[in-house]
Amino acid sequence: MRMPGAPDTPDAVRRPTDAERVRSVLAAAHSMTVVTDGLRSEVRHLDGTDPLGRLHLHPAEPGGHAGHRPAVRLEFTDVAPTPVRDRVRARVTVLGRLLTPYGDGPDGPASTCMEFERAVLETAEGRTCIGLDELEAARPDPLAPYEAGMLTHLLDDHAELVTLLLRLVAPRPGTVLLRALPLAMDRYGLTLRLEERRGHRDVRLPFPSPLDDVEQSGVQIQALFSAARRRSHPNTLPA
Repeated sequence: MRMPGAPDTPDAVRRPTDAERVRSVLAAAHSMTVVTDGLRSEVRHLDGTDPLGRLHLHPAEPGGHAGHRPAVRLEFTDVAPTPVRDRVRARVTVLGRLLTPYGDGPDGPASTCMEFERAVLETAEGRTCIGLDELEAARPDPLAPYEAGMLTHLLDDHAELVTLLLRLVAPRPGTVLLRALPLAMDRYGLTLRLEERRGHRDVRLPFPSPLDDVEQSGVQIQALFSAARRRSHPNTLPA
């Protein structure tokens, strides 16, 4: 039985790996919380710059003198840009120990080194730990820096197209559907959140092919609209 708020996750639908998801959250982050020496500091000047580009990550050394290095937590929250229920889409925590002091200047530290322990991704689907090799091998989604603007544009200026996309949802929403909103977009497709009287469900609509660049997004999105128009008996939201 699906619990309220649980995502629809058919095995056939391609989606980013957990490591790619983490890199995408970091690439789009505009703020983070740094926890070290028992103190929490809010850093709000990331401006969409991947904070891993400002940190030199090093593998944790077995044994050594880790106890003499201050532990650090970098916390990130991925919030949906559209006004859906339960707007937190994911939480990412990067854990490790500082090898050099963490700065808080407007341009960030130039030479902060961190002994990496693990990254933790928490979503509605569960909790996953990602190691350094996996994290460094992953790349952010090409749409990550642009996703918020694309989703808000779709909802604010083309809400009728969101309704059109309901024709692609299977099984089709019933009369309990209150509204449908764009929740997320990545190189593999668009995710809609279908809000019902009791809970909600998330449905991924895959693009015909994965994107390699944001410039390809227009063609792929239009392909979804074209496919929806070819479907008969469109779904409509209740009045």
